[in-house]
Amino acid sequence: MGDSFTEGLWDPYPNDPDRQRGWADLLAGHLSTRRSAAGRAPLEYANLAIRGRLLRSILSEQVPAALALKPDLVSLIGGGNDILRPAADVDRLARNLDHAVGRLRAEGIDVLLGTGFDTSGSPLVGLTRGRVGVFNTHIWSIARRHGAHVLDLWGMASLHDWRMWSEDRIHLTPDGHRRVAQAALVGLGQTPDDATWDDPLAPLPPVPLLDRARQNAEWVRVHVYPWATRRLRGHSSGDLREPKAPALTPVQSP
Repeated sequence: MGDSFTEGLWDPYPNDPDRQRGWADLLAGHLSTRRSAAGRAPLEYANLAIRGRLLRSILSEQVPAALALKPDLVSLIGGGNDILRPAADVDRLARNLDHAVGRLRAEGIDVLLGTGFDTSGSPLVGLTRGRVGVFNTHIWSIARRHGAHVLDLWGMASLHDWRMWSEDRIHLTPDGHRRVAQAALVGLGQTPDDATWDDPLAPLPPVPLLDRARQNAEWVRVHVYPWATRRLRGHSSGDLREPKAPALTPVQSP
């Protein structure tokens, strides 16, 4: 459950570039492989996430749909789109998330939560870092209170490299999603498939100040301005979209 992060932007399937894959699909593949190796049936998996969704919509629409599927494990990661808004009430977001996690755990469902990213390297999104930090503290407390698992995105060293991020600087590249899937295994108490999953990339030479300023200006023009325009008009990139995988389906091992 969630927003564009869990829908998988921007990690298209190699043979189907119009369909996004992402860390959650990759994680399902890893878990299904382990089940098959143990002689069990393949994992059944659904993905209800829709890009642009606020936490309120995730909790009111996706949580009931997930409960109807009677799952053993869910991931519930959201709130990032809310926190991008300066007036976001982080404490209220956390209270609502806490209630949803309690509801899922009362049904015997294991829950994987996720912290927000450390945005200290972003000249604009970094303004949300304080709110993200407070929300992360709530997430760890919610996980402790309800016995949930946590995908620690804030703690991933590799995500401080801009090569892990797409051109919009909000969504991950395919390699970023691959690394997050490994981090999710760790968050679930599993051994990662790749021991180097969070190793930093070889450093690049510094970008000249003028080039960096031009890149930032282009980013604002191409990505920030359209996003802000949609917000002012009350539109979302996920309007009229449906979940990419609303029903439980057996996962074929990669």
